[in-house]
Amino acid sequence: MAEPLNSGDVSTRLQRIAKMAREQPERAFRSIHHVIDLEWLTEAHRRTRKSGAPGVDGQTASEYAEHLEDNLQRLLDRLKTGSYRAPAVRRVHIPKGDGRKTRPIGIPTFEDKILQRAVAMLMSAIYEQDFHDCSYGFRPGRGAHDALEAVWQSITSMRGGWVVEADIEGFFDAVDHGHLRSFLDRRVTDGVIRRVVHKWLKAGVMEKGSVSYPDSGTPQGGVISPLLANVMLHEVLDVWFAEQVAPRLHGRAELVRYADDFVVICQHESDARRVMDVLPKRFGRFGLTLHPDKTRIVRFERPRRGRGGGPRDPRPETFDLLGFTHYWGQSRKGYPTVKRRTARSRFSRALKRVWVLCKHARHDPLPAQRAMLARQLQGHYNYYGITGNARRLGVFYFQVTKAWHNALRRRGGKRRLNWERFKALLEHYPLPMPRVVHSIYRLPAKP
Repeated sequence: MAEPLNSGDVSTRLQRIAKMAREQPERAFRSIHHVIDLEWLTEAHRRTRKSGAPGVDGQTASEYAEHLEDNLQRLLDRLKTGSYRAPAVRRVHIPKGDGRKTRPIGIPTFEDKILQRAVAMLMSAIYEQDFHDCSYGFRPGRGAHDALEAVWQSITSMRGGWVVEADIEGFFDAVDHGHLRSFLDRRVTDGVIRRVVHKWLKAGVMEKGSVSYPDSGTPQGGVISPLLANVMLHEVLDVWFAEQVAPRLHGRAELVRYADDFVVICQHESDARRVMDVLPKRFGRFGLTLHPDKTRIVRFERPRRGRGGGPRDPRPETFDLLGFTHYWGQSRKGYPTVKRRTARSRFSRALKRVWVLCKHARHDPLPAQRAMLARQLQGHYNYYGITGNARRLGVFYFQVTKAWHNALRRRGGKRRLNWERFKALLEHYPLPMPRVVHSIYRLPAKP
C-alpha cells in the first residue's frame, strides 16, 4: 500500500508527488492541496527571499518572522477555507536597456510570496515531469548558461545553420487567462489550488495610489509567475514544435527556450523560413504577438574561405540571446568556431549603472567605495565570465576603474587626482581582476 502524500518531510513528499506525476503523465491531480501543511509553509518561508522590498501592506520579512508560526498557521487556515484574499501588487518602473523606456515590476506582499512559493513547490513537482529539455528558464538545476551551452552545442554539431531569433511582445502582461486555465486543467484541477491561482491572476495592481485589475498576464513579480509562464509556453511552443513542426522539416532543427526568450536553430534556410511563417500564426492563436522588428531569420552558416583565390562567402550575421552576442570567430588553431561576447546593450547598461553608483558614492570612505565596485565587478564576471569573452571583461574592468577615477577627481581638494596617483590608490584598494568563471576548459572537481 502506497504511503499517503502528506506523510514524511517536505522533500520526501515532493519526491513522491514527482514520481506519481512521472508514472501517470495523463493524470490530472484533483486532490493534492492536503500536502500543504504548517511544515510545508515553513519550508516555503525558508526558500523565500527576505531582502525584497515590502508590498502594499508595508510589512517586512523580519516583522513577519516575529510571530512566524502564528502567521503561517493563519495563512494555512485561510488557504484551506478559501478565505485567503490575494493582495494587490505594488508596481514600480525600472529603466530598460535602451535607457529610454521602462519595465514595470510588481512587488507582492511578503506573505503572498510565501504562499506563492508553497503552491509553486507543489505544482513544480508535477510539471517538471512534463517540461521538455529545450526549456531552461526558472527550472531547478538549470540556468541561462545551460541554455547558452545548448545553443553552442547545437550550432557546432550542425556546423552552422540558420537561426530564427524571436521576441514575444510583453509576454508576461499578455498571457491569456482562458488559455492558461485550459492548460492547467490537464494536470492540476484541485479546487483549493486552482482557486488561489485564480485569485493571483485577478489580483489588482497598485500604482500611484490607484488599483487596476488587468484582464490578462501573470502575477507581476510573483514567485508563481515564472511557473505559469513555463506552463503556457510549454503547450504553446515546446510541445507544438516537438510534435508538429520538427518532424515536418527536411533537416535538423533545435529549439532552445529560456522563459520567453527563444531561438530555433535550423540546418537549412528553407526550414527556417517555414518556421518563421508559422510562428506568428501559432502565437496569435493564443493571444500572443511576436515583435515584427525583433523577430528575424539570421544566416549563421559556418564561414568558408574561397578556394583558389575565389571570393569568400558573405560574412555570417550575429544574433543576441540572454545578454550575449553570438558570432563566428576563430579558435586558437585558426578554425571557425562559435564565440560569445557581452551584448552591446547589456554592456552599456551595466557600465551606466557603475557611473551612477560612483557619482553618488564619491564622498563615501574609500573602503566602502571599493567594496561597492567589487560587488559590481564580481557580479558581472559571474554572469558574463564565459570562455571567449575575456576581452570584453577586460574592457569592462578598465571602464569601471575609469568611472571610479572620474568620480574621485570630482571630490575636490587641493591636489587633483591624476592617473598616476590613482594607480597607486588602486594598489591599496585593488578591484577584482577579470575572471572567466564559466570555462569550457575547466574540469569538474573530483568527488
